[in-house]
This record gives sequence, C-alpha cells and structure tokens, in this order.
Amino acid sequence: MKPTDILSHEHRVIEQVLTCLEKMAQRCDAEGRLAAQPAQDAVEFFRHFADRCHHAKEEAHLFPAMEAKGLPRQGGPTGVMIYEHELARAHVRAMGEAVQAASAGDALAVKQFSQHARQYVSLLRQHIEKEDHCLYAMANQAFTEADQQELLATFEKVEREELGAGTHEKYLDIANELADRFGVPRAATAGAAGPCACSH
Repeated sequence: MKPTDILSHEHRVIEQVLTCLEKMAQRCDAEGRLAAQPAQDAVEFFRHFADRCHHAKEEAHLFPAMEAKGLPRQGGPTGVMIYEHELARAHVRAMGEAVQAASAGDALAVKQFSQHARQYVSLLRQHIEKEDHCLYAMANQAFTEADQQELLATFEKVEREELGAGTHEKYLDIANELADRFGVPRAATAGAAGPCACSH
C-alpha cells in the first residue's frame, strides 16, 4: 500500500459524510430548522477527520515530500491544494457558528448553515477529484520505492505517537452513524481507511 492509497481511502469516508451534509442542508432548507446533533457530528467529523487527520498528513508530510522532488508550492499544485484547505476550514467554521441558532429556527442561521454546507460539499468534491486523479498520480511518479516506504512509516509514526487509542475508529463510527441516519451507503468499516494522524 502506498501513502496515497491511505489518503484515497480517507477520501471515500469524507465523501460519505459530504453526501450526508448535502441531505442535511436540503432538510434544513425544507423545514426551516436544522437538526442540531447530526449537524454537530458532521462539523466535528470535518474538523477532526477531514482536516486535522487527513489534510494535516498532506500538508505536513505529503506536500513537502513532493516539493522536495522539485514541484513548486508557489503557483504549483500543492499551493493550490493548501489554498483550498483554507477555504474548506472557513466553511466548516461558518457551519459550526450557525448550528445552535439554526437548530432554534433562526432564518439567517439556517441560510448560513445551508449555504456554507453546499459550498463546502462542492469545494471538497472537486478538491478530492483533483487529488485522486492528478496530484496523487504526480506524487507516485515522483517518489521512489524508498520514498514511498519512508512516507508510509511517517504516517504510521504520526498515528502511533499522536493519535489516541480509538480516535480513528471514533470518527469512522460518526461517519457511519450519519450514513445510516441519512440513508447513505457506507464507504468503509472501522480500520479500513488506514492510519489517520489526528492530533488533539
């Protein structure tokens, strides 16, 4: 297994929760009120699994390794990905800020949550497509077998040293509980998405 295989597996779990978020936004618009608990669960999942686990591995390890092979950050693919990570964080912050008021039926907060949810879904789906079909292929072409093994070991070390016991499974459970609630097919079972370098 390559490091990018782990990241691609994580993409499938993230896509699962994006579909849940899309359904959440649709219900929110239709009912004029947000269901607080699933919304909080989704925001927590995106903050911790998508960003602090997944994006952190890319930004701290994958992207620098690619740049060391000569891919420029400024004006290059990794720079674009980092910019999109920042946009994603802003949408997640805005959703988190709107949950409480939107769950009480505040029309402005309902609109804020729904708009940012839809923009986040659109951004991440396009982002994932670019990484899966372009960026990761570039990484695999640039890396030697030794590079791949070193990066894989780094991912495992980060998981071992920074990930608390059961944390990875916790977010997979959240993803699957949301999937069951919103009638979305499960992408993965616990442990199937590979090492997740969450730090808390």
